[in-house]
Amino acid sequence: MRVLLVGSGGREHALALALNNSPSVTFLLVAPGNPGIAAITRIAPVSAEDVPALVNLAVSERIDLVVVGPEIALAAGLADALAQKNIACFGPTKAAAQLESSKAFTKTLCEAKGIPTAAFATFDSAEEAIAYLGTIQAPYVIKADGLAAGKGVVIAPDFQTAKEAIHEMVDGRFGGAGARLVIEEFMTGEEVSFFALCDGKQATYLGSAQDHKRAFDGERGPNTGGMGAYSPTSHATPEFVRDIMARFIEPTLAAMEKLGMPFCGVLYAGLMLTPTGPKLVEYNARFGDPECQVLMARFEGDLARLLMACAQGRLGAAPQFRLSDQTAALVVMAAQGYPDDPIKGSEIRGEVGAQAIPRGVLLHAGTRRDEDGKLRAAGGRVLNAIGLGPDLQAAVDTAYQVVDAIDWPMGFHRRDIGWRELHRGG
Repeated sequence: MRVLLVGSGGREHALALALNNSPSVTFLLVAPGNPGIAAITRIAPVSAEDVPALVNLAVSERIDLVVVGPEIALAAGLADALAQKNIACFGPTKAAAQLESSKAFTKTLCEAKGIPTAAFATFDSAEEAIAYLGTIQAPYVIKADGLAAGKGVVIAPDFQTAKEAIHEMVDGRFGGAGARLVIEEFMTGEEVSFFALCDGKQATYLGSAQDHKRAFDGERGPNTGGMGAYSPTSHATPEFVRDIMARFIEPTLAAMEKLGMPFCGVLYAGLMLTPTGPKLVEYNARFGDPECQVLMARFEGDLARLLMACAQGRLGAAPQFRLSDQTAALVVMAAQGYPDDPIKGSEIRGEVGAQAIPRGVLLHAGTRRDEDGKLRAAGGRVLNAIGLGPDLQAAVDTAYQVVDAIDWPMGFHRRDIGWRELHRGG
């Protein structure tokens, strides 16, 4: 089949590798792609936000299946536009993507269906939100309702910090995403990323991972889109998987179908493992980044056929797949200043040596290659270093070998990826 993959990050590089290895794929095109993806398949300079141009590209290239990586394309209605051209799309419609694009929508759905989540309230003005702070205890969880690239959450330890965060969001720190706010109770525990493939009616468990949201070692610094991840996690026992599917994924899928907006794609549940049991932090309507990368490093099967089965509403007839028994660990290499103001344009050396590390993988995320062949930083999260091994320690050690092969003074990364799981294992 002929496949178009939309996106340009490390997530899309991982998906491109898996799709490129799918026996059913005869042609793979990625838009807009990145230098790492360009080394394995053809790319097209079309933005993930440009829905008309993406549809035209799919038509002109006789694409059978479009796989959507970033949430912004889903919220812009790419799946809806492709449906009008009878082109299969792995990704939800604009209406169904509200599970990610509107936190208020998801919280209301969870409340109606009894899906465990934090207590919450929504606000359309800073004054109302600040007044509400006086009725609850710190720390405060302040969220922009809309899409904010994984950065629209502030955990404020005191009233003044929460008040400032509310004003920043309403005043446009995240653009229109902060026009409405959600304030939640603070939940304690570890967070697990849980992924299910959905075809609108049925769902099947794909895999789980854990990531590191904070910028610096020891879970310090601002929230980011993710500084590292590993899979599997010891929390994802067979009993845990059955429980999450029964109490979270399946009721959500049924509710969305009843609302007339069936969900097709990846339903990614961020779960907090609280002392009273798992609770939903948020849903995402696409593969997580960087969790997708460690899942794809372990994926065995024909990914394209599997995603096409979801897109066509026939998940029950999908080909078999599995995640290998290997452990995958990923370290994000980010530009200095990330997440607030990453410095772009610095040169990155050592790419060839990093790619030669046994059982290691180097993925591009925010990079560009100049005409002279030099690789440069072009975003916040710039490179992903992945290690595979029989256990987490071996995988982490290999990932850091990949990191250490890169010569990039203007980058930074965490050195403690997987610390919780390693501590449990020790």
